[in-house]
Amino acid sequence: MTLVAILSGAGISTDSGIPDYRGPQGLWRKDPEAEKLVTYDFYMADPEIRRRSWQMRRSGAILDARPNAAHRAVAALERSGTPVRVITQNVDGLHQAAGLPARKVLELHGTAREVVCTRCHARTSMARALARVEAGEADPPCAACGGILKSATVMFGERLDSRVLADAMAITKASEVFVAVGTTLQVQPAASLAGIAVEHGARLFVVNAEPTPHDALAEETIRGPIGTALPALLERIAGGASV
Repeated sequence: MTLVAILSGAGISTDSGIPDYRGPQGLWRKDPEAEKLVTYDFYMADPEIRRRSWQMRRSGAILDARPNAAHRAVAALERSGTPVRVITQNVDGLHQAAGLPARKVLELHGTAREVVCTRCHARTSMARALARVEAGEADPPCAACGGILKSATVMFGERLDSRVLADAMAITKASEVFVAVGTTLQVQPAASLAGIAVEHGARLFVVNAEPTPHDALAEETIRGPIGTALPALLERIAGGASV
C-alpha cells in the first residue's frame, strides 16, 4: 500500500489556538525578546530568563489545546488502513491527542508536554513542573539531581536528535505520497525533506496559506484553510482517487 508521509508545521495547529511563531502575527514578530526565552545559551546562563520562560509556559496555549479537524483527518487516514507516518515540526502533541499512535509520529523539535533535566536527563511532565511553578518555585530544579530543568523541546542553539532526523529521512525516502502542511518549508533541515521526497519518486502535495520554495516541485498546491483543505485531500488519498 501507498506510504503517506505528512510533514506538519505550525499552520496545522493554529485552529487549535496555538499561534504561529514566525507568521505576520507570530510571537517572534510581536516580541523579538521572547526568542531569548527559548534560546539554549540565554536560558542556561540567566536565572531571570528561566523564570520568564516558565511564566510564558504557564500562560501558553499548548497544554490546553485540543486537536482540530486537520489533526483528526490525519488520524482518520491512518485508521482507514493507509500506512501513515507524520514528521512534525510542532511540539504540541496534537497528532497523538487526535488518536495517531505515538510510534507513527516523529517530533523533530521535541515535545512541550515534558521537561528534561540538562544534567541527568531525567524526564517528567510539563504539567507537574508547572504545578511547582504555580506553588511558588520560580525556577524549579530537577527533583532527582538538582540540575536545571528545561522544556523537552529543541531550543534555538540545540541540535536536533540525530536518530529522529535519520528516521525522518528514511520515511521521506520511502514515501510514495508526501504532504507538506502548514509549513513554510524554509526552516532546515525539515525544509529539505520535500525535495528529497520528490527526488526519490514521491508525489508532493503542499497545503499552506502562503507560497513555499518547493511549490514548483508539487503535483498540487492547495491554498485553502487547512482545517478544510487537508481533510478533503486526505479523503481523496484514502479513497484511492486520482489526487
